[in-house]
Amino acid sequence: MAEPTLRSLVDLVHGWYPPGTAEGWDRVGLVHGDLAQPVRRILLAVDPAPAVAQEAAEWGADLLLTHHPLYLKGVHGFTSQTPKGRTSLTLARADCALLAAHTNADQAQGGVSEAMADALGLREARPILPAPLPAVDKLGVMVPEPDADAMRDALAAAGAGRIGDYDHASFTLAGQGRFRPLPGADPTIGSVGEIEHVAEVRIEVVFPRGRRDHVVRAMLAAHPYEEPAYDVLELADPGIGVTGTGRIGDVGPTTLGAFAEQVAATLPGTAHGVRVAGDLDRPVRRVALCGGAGDFLLDTVRSTNADVYVTSDLRHHPATEFLEHEGPALVDVAHWAAEWTWLPVLARRLEGALGDTVEVRVSTRSTDAWTHRL
Repeated sequence: MAEPTLRSLVDLVHGWYPPGTAEGWDRVGLVHGDLAQPVRRILLAVDPAPAVAQEAAEWGADLLLTHHPLYLKGVHGFTSQTPKGRTSLTLARADCALLAAHTNADQAQGGVSEAMADALGLREARPILPAPLPAVDKLGVMVPEPDADAMRDALAAAGAGRIGDYDHASFTLAGQGRFRPLPGADPTIGSVGEIEHVAEVRIEVVFPRGRRDHVVRAMLAAHPYEEPAYDVLELADPGIGVTGTGRIGDVGPTTLGAFAEQVAATLPGTAHGVRVAGDLDRPVRRVALCGGAGDFLLDTVRSTNADVYVTSDLRHHPATEFLEHEGPALVDVAHWAAEWTWLPVLARRLEGALGDTVEVRVSTRSTDAWTHRL
């Protein structure tokens, strides 16, 4: 296997966690680096903190891949007088590139919330809020049997019939077309004023809604009839996407106290620890979670059948109001610890894709904000 370049690494990571799925306010992707440079060592971390940058430099990493971006707002420069500037300078001096996968990695398969769900043993976990699938239309067109293959080829060339890792996908149903050409018509088959019966097939294909005009025009151009019979339907989002915000799944059965102890034993230790709100003897079978700060999901979680919600950075008022509804219990964990669970998953994914051409290391340096509990 050839030695990967930074460009190939960026393409690989963006294939797993497409930047287009990141929130509009986020700033993900390559922060700096020469796309042509070879990459032999990759350090994975949650935060691009100065100490993490120094760790990458001392280890000789060619790429620091972090969850959190270095910059979320525009800057006019970076100097050693600021922490972010020191991070940038340290990495630049070490010829170490910096790549961030943040909210694009939160929702994805193999992403942050899914990694946390797997670490905590959730079964059959699915997104709390499934990401909307791309808008899709379906075209159905009737065509004489001898012209069916040419029509399928024309539709495929126009971008229809692509489903996941398959193309030229279509459905065909045989039937009989019946029509009578009127005066002024120039029929391909049949005579003016006479009823005609033709062995036809109905071809159905799906395609991205944004390509509707292109697909319909290609169908009309390929059709032998001057007045084809066809329909276009807008398909509803089924709401069962495998990507999306948070995860909800099954555990146990257990109790809130036992589950919280499992959370504390599974996540990396921090001064923050694990905070619990609820009756420790409460039965727990259904768990909702969100890696990172998740109080924006409180109202959504309350409408589920979850027994407990695990997330980070819960604030006093939203948490107390949530609990007053006597719904799920709450488990609040350290932000860094929750998102760190993704790093070993990402490491295995990189090693599986790149083999022994790279060395991947997961940083265990805690960059959680809280360092002591008294």
